[in-house]
Amino acid sequence: MNLQTIRAELRQFLQLAIPLAAAQVAQAAVGFVDTVMMGRLGPEPLAAGGLASALFQFILATASGAVMAVSPLVAEAQGAGKDYKIAAIARQGLWLSVLLGLPVMVIIGQLANVMPALGQSATTIALARNYWDAVLWGIIPGLGFAMLRGYVAALGQTRIILPLVLLGTLVNGIGNYLLGYGQFGFPRLELTGLGLSSALGLWVMFLGLLAYTGWQPDLRRYPFWQHWRLLQPTICRQILQLGWAIAITVAVEFGLFTIITILMGAIGVEALAAHQTVSQTIILIFMVPLGCSFAMTARVGWWFGRQDGPGARRSGLVGISAIAIWMLLPSSALLFFPRAIVGIYVDLSDPANAGLLALALPMLRIAAFALVLDGVQRVAMGALHGLQDTRIPLLLSLVAFWGVGVGSSALLGFQLGWGSTGLWIGQSLGVAIAGGLFLRRFLRLTQRLNQQFPLQAPLTTHS
Repeated sequence: MNLQTIRAELRQFLQLAIPLAAAQVAQAAVGFVDTVMMGRLGPEPLAAGGLASALFQFILATASGAVMAVSPLVAEAQGAGKDYKIAAIARQGLWLSVLLGLPVMVIIGQLANVMPALGQSATTIALARNYWDAVLWGIIPGLGFAMLRGYVAALGQTRIILPLVLLGTLVNGIGNYLLGYGQFGFPRLELTGLGLSSALGLWVMFLGLLAYTGWQPDLRRYPFWQHWRLLQPTICRQILQLGWAIAITVAVEFGLFTIITILMGAIGVEALAAHQTVSQTIILIFMVPLGCSFAMTARVGWWFGRQDGPGARRSGLVGISAIAIWMLLPSSALLFFPRAIVGIYVDLSDPANAGLLALALPMLRIAAFALVLDGVQRVAMGALHGLQDTRIPLLLSLVAFWGVGVGSSALLGFQLGWGSTGLWIGQSLGVAIAGGLFLRRFLRLTQRLNQQFPLQAPLTTHS
């Protein structure tokens, strides 16, 4: 790789990645705003709402993995010059969003019934149920937005994502204020109001992006909505053949953090509340590599469709290196300003929060050291998805996140008695192992591609 091609690839990666990453940060701001408002309602709503929100996001992210397979398939089709496939893939992705969304809504509606078996208190369960019963109405638009986001990213049309997410975040924030706190004559619904507002924000983003695909000239070339009643089982199966492994991989990754949240609840309400303040901060930071991973899937998928092995390898390495360098910035902020970060969520001058602060500070220090590797593993996973490699990454995820992550968390947190700090150390070990495994897998696959497709196509855009 020479410097000129690296710069060209970095420029095109950033053209996709910056809008997607910014949109993910804005979308995560929904959870951030919810958490801040939960904290003002009191420690118990903060603990219960944090648990409820974490489980909802886990389930939504997992189900979204199934329809995220639309992105590498569309990118490959365009890279290969098979534009006739693009509309059909998007249409079936929209169908899958609805067909998957209905049973997922039922699952969320039953979550409270399994919480006693997970050691959660009756108060936590009752408050969490209020949130789940409201937010489940955002599942179908959440899946539809995830599918369309991958679709427009694969076609290089990402500029609209950030404005739509900001609009959805604004709707959610206003709804939180009106319904959560009961302002301007609205009923004070607390966690129920926060759940309703989140669902409404998801509907705004989905309908806005759906309308954009029918208006934007480059996207209007693929009018998948015109024949929306046409269900094509063959294409649905193709999406699901990739999507099921992506979904389970997402479940394994996010499942690690969800399990840690549940284990924190078993330690106590104060530990769970402290964990929520730290994890919400990390989620906000993690949105940058998550958004970049979507761009990485599109870029690598496009080179893969052109059967250009060197291009795919270059694209992946440029994106992974860029995110590793970027993640040094928030990592430094966590190390140098931990008290200020906790102070965003709770009043540090209140003696009642002294225990929460003492638990949160070591968690932030541990998280600071894990951030870079967390960014690497997520973008490397996106690169593997661009190569349509999903099954082996799934197995690697099981080893890293659950074998190492959950196993060492349970050992350190409970067997050795390190409590909440031990849980965070174990979680970080899982992330570190995943980063190494995914990067190694990508290097091996692209080495094979270099041998199979050694000729490099001209470096150009894919929009």
